[in-house]
Amino acid sequence: MVLPAIVFLILFAYVPMWGVLSAFQEYNIYKGFWASPWVGLDQFRAFFEADEFWLVMRNTFVISLLKLFIGFPAPIVLALMFNEIRNRFFKRLSQTLTYLPHFMSWAIIGGFAASLFAVDNGSVNILLQKLGLIHEPVNWLSTPHYFWGILVSTNIWKEIGFNSIIYLAAITGIDPHLYEAAAMDGASRFKQIYRITLPCIMPVISVFLILAVGNIMNAGFEDILVLTNNGNNGILLDVADVIDTYVLRTGIGGQRYSYAAAAGLFKSLVNVVLLLLANGMVRRMGKESLW
Repeated sequence: MVLPAIVFLILFAYVPMWGVLSAFQEYNIYKGFWASPWVGLDQFRAFFEADEFWLVMRNTFVISLLKLFIGFPAPIVLALMFNEIRNRFFKRLSQTLTYLPHFMSWAIIGGFAASLFAVDNGSVNILLQKLGLIHEPVNWLSTPHYFWGILVSTNIWKEIGFNSIIYLAAITGIDPHLYEAAAMDGASRFKQIYRITLPCIMPVISVFLILAVGNIMNAGFEDILVLTNNGNNGILLDVADVIDTYVLRTGIGGQRYSYAAAAGLFKSLVNVVLLLLANGMVRRMGKESLW
């Protein structure tokens, strides 16, 4: 049963890795990998010296950290809330409603966002005007000041339910006698969560936190493209351009394939270093680590 997954992993994850050699070449699509001239670290130097480098790095880190600090605890809190629901029908209905957005493509989510934040007849503008918080409609999706908030909140709404599944499974594995003993000792529900639930699921939280830190450089791709009209909204470029979108626009769009490969390899190396650091720190703290 595991064999198909292993074959899939080898074919689509390990075999293509030899393509990173193009990051050290001036790749020519007609000559191929082995006939293209080798240029050493020139592509990396070009990336580091690019005018957009620091802007792209800033956006990548800021968006990733916002998703980490806000998006990572959100499914944990939701799982704790689900665990406190006693009505089985309402619990299943709530879980289903929060899971559904995960199975929608970003194209659909982008359509929802465009309709929700539309200048004309957008629900957000209508509601805020009714409440007297704004006097005229705001073009939310074309205002750089609001982009990070819209991007992060949209991501959380889409993934919070599905990401809570693993934490809810960990909670259901806790021995119920612990809660009974705590209740007999007079512990409130909040104290039971703080003293029993959170410590018992801490190994799962530690592992997923390490993985999240190891993906810091993956600030997003599809979500940013959708919310910036496939990257064509130049007004948002200064706050929305991350490494992945920069590679698509400059490397792939400009047919600078080696340049794109160098930028992608740099991103992967930074992720590996962050993963090693996070795992080492968690291990030194005596918590559950990956290795």
